[in-house]
Amino acid sequence: MLVSTANNYNEIPPSSDFYTTLLTYANRALVISTLLMIMTILLSYPFADLLSMQLQIVAHISTIIAATVLKISYVLRCVSLNGLGKEVR
Repeated sequence: MLVSTANNYNEIPPSSDFYTTLLTYANRALVISTLLMIMTILLSYPFADLLSMQLQIVAHISTIIAATVLKISYVLRCVSLNGLGKEVR
């Protein structure tokens, strides 16, 4: 008697509730990260002369982190739209 140990991950389709929830959180993360990105860019460049060197460093690092979160949340948004069978833009 042969026992198959191969996993078939396509047997149980993920529910649309998961993708709907993921889309909600991804959209929220997009809005928050966009606002953070705008804020950190403003602090890093136009208002840099008002900040100490330590705060300028924090602002520049925060710009990189906000951009990373923005990109990840957009990818999660695309994954959730694809999972819901909607057009991915």
